[in-house]
Amino acid sequence: MAERKISIIVAHGGLDQIYPGLIMASGARQAGIQCSLFFTFFGLFAVTESKIDHLHVNLTGNPNSPLPTLLSALPGMDTIAAKAMGWKMEALDIPGPREMMKELDEAGVEFYGCHLAMEMFGLKKKDLIPQVRDIITVADFYALAEGGQILFT
Repeated sequence: MAERKISIIVAHGGLDQIYPGLIMASGARQAGIQCSLFFTFFGLFAVTESKIDHLHVNLTGNPNSPLPTLLSALPGMDTIAAKAMGWKMEALDIPGPREMMKELDEAGVEFYGCHLAMEMFGLKKKDLIPQVRDIITVADFYALAEGGQILFT
């Protein structure tokens, strides 16, 4: 039987937007499925050393936000929402982004950054967290994902 594998594209960088991919990666490894995460566009900031500990929750325009759009657009509301989400995650014993990515790396999840997004945002590999193995092109990503499933989060 062929080894199962999944490649997850993380294209959004909000705290609420990166966790689905991280949780799917964790579940994949727990099920013995080979897993890689490909961070592109704003998702790339989730693995940027200067941003990983300061991710926000995107409330504005979110139809499921508990706040009316007018209130969610007020300065600082995304920070307050991120703090509240952090407290809830802590109560549920869910690690923060940095710790979760460290745990995923230790479990064998492979982290990759998008070459084009790196160039667009003027980032270098040294700007990323150590868990990011390499910066790859989309063609490299497809070669990496070949024979497995691709999930876009």
